[in-house]
Amino acid sequence: MHARVTTVSVQPDKVAETTRIYNESILPAVKAANGNQGVLLLIDSASGKAMSITLWNSQAEGDTYDSSGSYREQVGKISSFFSAPPSLATYEVGAQG
Repeated sequence: MHARVTTVSVQPDKVAETTRIYNESILPAVKAANGNQGVLLLIDSASGKAMSITLWNSQAEGDTYDSSGSYREQVGKISSFFSAPPSLATYEVGAQG
């Protein structure tokens, strides 16, 4: 299993709206993608620091999601609320509970 982690800084006054859009639109779209095994949004409401973690059966399935344009489409839904560009990293899941 692999995890794709997008780290962002959200404008503090846009945290609630970002969270709403993520839950209503982004989360269902990612969960529907082939090979997706889960989605998490971790966010610090006070600072606006956030991480979106998506879990994939394989790195190839996560890469396919990215190369299809779906990743950019989902990020675009909330990118106007970012105070800095997002960063993306992929990790192999070493343990899961």
